[in-house]
Amino acid sequence: MPDSRPFKSARVAVALALLCAGSVQAAAPTVTIEIPRLSVAEYHRPYTAIWLEDGAQRFVANLAVWYDVKQPNKKGNEWLKDMRQWWRKSGRTLDMPVDGISGATRPPGEHRLAFDGNAAPWKDLAPGEYRLVVEAAREVGGRELIAVPFRWPVEAPQRLEASGEHELGKIVLEFTP
Repeated sequence: MPDSRPFKSARVAVALALLCAGSVQAAAPTVTIEIPRLSVAEYHRPYTAIWLEDGAQRFVANLAVWYDVKQPNKKGNEWLKDMRQWWRKSGRTLDMPVDGISGATRPPGEHRLAFDGNAAPWKDLAPGEYRLVVEAAREVGGRELIAVPFRWPVEAPQRLEASGEHELGKIVLEFTP
């Protein structure tokens, strides 16, 4: 009778490879957004939109929109269009607030968003070039847009940074595969 051990070990190797492949995790993205403390006579927290674009700068997905959600009769929605790029690419098509995306404006300081790389919108990204885009607009203030380019999927830990000049501070995009 022929020895079946090589066949069994090959089946075990294939089973282990499939098991390991099924457990591969996508990179866990985190975004840290710094809102600087400004010395101005009339300070208002900025409206802020965070979204993804593809390599051709086409809108892919909203990650967060921070604005005055508690205004009666959705009055806070009135100033969303001041985030001009986001408004043109996505905002005007949305009925705000959007569950899981909308939130209140943030005070000065660092604010961290953590995402599951195996959940939407990350799990649906095709391999390629992308940009994380952050836009902020402040009443009686300015407007600023910062883009952080990255390549998806991410195979090694990465830390990508960009800095604003007035309405936004440092933007950090980190991936932990």
